[in-house]
Amino acid sequence: MGLRILLIVNLHKANASRLMHDIQSILETKGHSIYLCPFEGKPEIFPNGGYDIAFTLGGDGTVLYASRCLAPLSIPIFPINIGTLGFIAAVHPEQWEQVFDQWLNGTVSVSKRLMLAVELWREGDLLDTRYCLNDAVISASGIAKIIRLDVRTGSADLGPFRADGLIIATPTGSTAYSVAAGGPILDPELEAIIINPICPFTLSNRPMVIPAHEQVIVEVEREQRSNVLLTVDGQEVIQLKEGDKIIMQRASFLASIIASDRKVFYKVLRTKLNWSGGPDA
Repeated sequence: MGLRILLIVNLHKANASRLMHDIQSILETKGHSIYLCPFEGKPEIFPNGGYDIAFTLGGDGTVLYASRCLAPLSIPIFPINIGTLGFIAAVHPEQWEQVFDQWLNGTVSVSKRLMLAVELWREGDLLDTRYCLNDAVISASGIAKIIRLDVRTGSADLGPFRADGLIIATPTGSTAYSVAAGGPILDPELEAIIINPICPFTLSNRPMVIPAHEQVIVEVEREQRSNVLLTVDGQEVIQLKEGDKIIMQRASFLASIIASDRKVFYKVLRTKLNWSGGPDA
């Protein structure tokens, strides 16, 4: 019996349209039902329906978008990389058919990734809930403007933070914005959360790693000198107000990403960081 397969395609990538139609033709020949979700820029419409698997054609950003939409539905993601070298999208366009057959036979790895639920509370009311695979960032809307945040976990008060912003990252997101801001690199399948201040006013404010079962609670203090933004996975932006409370905690579901296991992660890490491991290191 054929599968219901969704193709999420970033048309900004070179050869994306051609590859989309090639994959569609091959899969339909094999008896699968194909549903197309091509987009340029920011995706606006997500097709309804139950799918057995979703292919992404793009880079890591396309996988982030797909994860927010599909992980709550327990739909696995098959990430074909037609972008630059990425940490998540690991299937080469020339190898997708072989890897897909391996998935059907149960002989390819499926990486289970922690996601965060990000709740926005205002004056005691829950206004919005978003999900992220990489990170949630609270920052000033202007350039190099310090904001004041009160930060605590479910079990400890971390006190006031004065910084350009704050990154709350998953292990998957540890190699994204967080590492550029001096944060640690975590194994992508760890269950932990990174709290990483961006350019803190107090040098003793350093990145922290806490257990994934903890909540991270951030309150926007009063009398800010700049507008404050919440950015989810670098793709969704929400304007915050003074007194807003953001509660971040592990989501009730994991993202299932095919052929993007720890072995792939460390291979990409060595390449991106130029780890030679030899006498010339």
